[in-house]
Amino acid sequence: MARIVMKFGGTSVADLERIYNVARHVKREVEAGHEVAVVVSAMSGKTNELVGWVQGAPKATGANSPFFDAREYDAVVASGEQVTSGLLSIALQSMGINARSWQGWQIPIKTDNAHGAARILDIDGTELIRRFGEGQVAVVSGFQGLGPDNRIATLGRGGSDTSAVAIAAAIKADRCDIYTDVDGVYTTDPRIEPKARRMKKIAFEEMLEMASLGAKVLQVRSVELAMVFKVRTFVRSSFEDPDAPGMGDFLNPPGTLICDEEEIVEQEVVTGIAYAKDEAQISLRRVADRPGVSAAIFGPLAEAHINVDMIVQNISEDGSKTDMTFTVPSGDVEKALKVLEGAKEKVGFDVIQSESGLVKVSVIGIGMRSHAGVAASAFRALADKGINIKAITTSEIKISILIDGAYAELAVRTLHSVYGLDKS
Repeated sequence: MARIVMKFGGTSVADLERIYNVARHVKREVEAGHEVAVVVSAMSGKTNELVGWVQGAPKATGANSPFFDAREYDAVVASGEQVTSGLLSIALQSMGINARSWQGWQIPIKTDNAHGAARILDIDGTELIRRFGEGQVAVVSGFQGLGPDNRIATLGRGGSDTSAVAIAAAIKADRCDIYTDVDGVYTTDPRIEPKARRMKKIAFEEMLEMASLGAKVLQVRSVELAMVFKVRTFVRSSFEDPDAPGMGDFLNPPGTLICDEEEIVEQEVVTGIAYAKDEAQISLRRVADRPGVSAAIFGPLAEAHINVDMIVQNISEDGSKTDMTFTVPSGDVEKALKVLEGAKEKVGFDVIQSESGLVKVSVIGIGMRSHAGVAASAFRALADKGINIKAITTSEIKISILIDGAYAELAVRTLHSVYGLDKS
C-alpha cells in the first residue's frame, strides 16, 4: 500500500463524461489498496469565464475605474475548482467509493496575503491522513488556500499543480501523479518536431529549466516545490484507458518521472530543447558606466512587475560608457519603454531601442556540467542554417539563445537533431 496524490487539469475534467473517466482512474488506485488524495482544477475554460466576469463587473455598473478588490477576485475565480471537486466526489460515491470534497480553507492550506498570486506557507495534513485511515478519498479543490486575513487566496494560473505537489509533501506521499492532456514530458514540442521522444525520467533541475523556459507541461512553482521536498512526480495522460495494461503499475506507470538526478543512471548530455515565443529585446545605448546604474535601470522595471531576462552588458573601450541589452515579454515592451523613459535622467542613456517578435530557444541538460563543446555545437549548427544569434545566456545546465521569431521552428528542429535527441 502507498500514499498517492493524483492531480487532474482542466481538460481532464472538462465535462461530466471526463469527470467519470477521472473517477475510474481514482477507483483503480483505491482498489489497488492505496491511500489517495485527488486535486482538481476547474473545468476547461471555466476560470477564463470567471475572470472575464470579474473584469466586466465594474464596467457593468458604469464605474470609470476597471480595478477591483483582489480578495473578491479570489472569491469568484476559486469557485470553479469547488464545482469540480464536488462533482468528482459525487461520481466516486456513485461508484461505491468513500469520498468527500475539501476546499483549501478546510484542510487548511495557509498562504500569504498576495491575493491572486498567493504562495503556500503551510499545510496541515493531519486530518487528511486521519481520514485515509478510515478508507476515505480526499478530493481537494486546487488553486486555492486561506490567507492570513481569513479569506480565500488563489495561487495564480496553473496553481493546481502547486497545490498537488504541496499536499503530496505535507502528507508525505510516495508519489504525485500529474494527469494532463499529454502522456509525459518530451525532448521538445512534438508539434514542431515529430521525432521528439517522451522521456522516461527527467531530473528536477532539468524540468525546472524546461518549465521556466517555455515548456507548458508543469507550472514552475510546482517543480520548485517538488525539488525542495523531493516529491517524486509523474506526468501522465488522463486520456489513456484507466484499465489499460500498465496503468496500475506502481513503480513504472506510463508517463515521465520527475525525480532526483541520483535516480537517473545514464545521464544524457542534453535532455531537451525548450522555446519561448513573443520575446522582445530592449537596448540602452551609451549608458554612463558608474556604480548604481544597473539598479537604476532594473529597479523601476521590477517595481512595474516587468520580468527581465537575458541581460547582456558591453562596456566601451575606454570604460566610460556601456550598452545594456535585455529581454522582456513582447506584451510588456510599451510599458517597459515608458518606465525607462521616466528613468532616463537618472540612468543617463543616449538612445533606447527595441525589437519584438523574437524567440528564446534553450538547450537543457544536467550532463552539460561535465561535457565541453555543447555550446559550440549549437552555435555551429545554427550558423550552418543561416540563423543569426542576437543574445546568449548560459548557466551550468542550460544555454539560451535569442533569435528572430521566423527561425524558431528551424532552430528547434536543428538543435534537437544535432544533440541526437531524435534517435531512440
